[in-house]
Amino acid sequence: MAAMPLPTADDQARVARAWDVLDTVLDPEVPALSVCDLGIVRDVLPHADGLEVVLTLTYSGCPATEVIERSVIDAVDAAGLGPARVSLRRAPAWTTDWISAEGKRKLREYGIAPPGAAALPGGAVPIRLVRRQAMQPVACPHCGSAHTERLSAFGATACKSLHRCLDCREPFEHFKPI
Repeated sequence: MAAMPLPTADDQARVARAWDVLDTVLDPEVPALSVCDLGIVRDVLPHADGLEVVLTLTYSGCPATEVIERSVIDAVDAAGLGPARVSLRRAPAWTTDWISAEGKRKLREYGIAPPGAAALPGGAVPIRLVRRQAMQPVACPHCGSAHTERLSAFGATACKSLHRCLDCREPFEHFKPI
């Protein structure tokens, strides 16, 4: 098997610029977050014939797959870094732990309570067959109060739940940790 050539300085600069461009591509479902904030961009790889952007979508049946792919390709091409192509990597599965700290801040400002940690230290994900403890309150993204209640296990999408703050009375969604 032939060894892969090392990226040149030009390749490295093109990849770095592509990451900057991808940080401007908004998620179609939560347009307060870029695809980088959301953590779905796993890698940008230089090839002789262009750039490959590796994505791990939030779930394999994501209805926005084609929109995200097209937005990524268009942004990279528009920046003069293409041609670009997208490949999907399904394993390891995406987790809300991949949302950046900046992304969680943007979620809060957008009015969605960000998820807490999904994994244990070391990256292990617990399997819960039966809930063993009461659900922890979700802090209101509007006023910060923990005096909240869940109205529905599902919000606008399956990855979010619907809550209401009992102090400021504002409804909000919570991005569930997965």
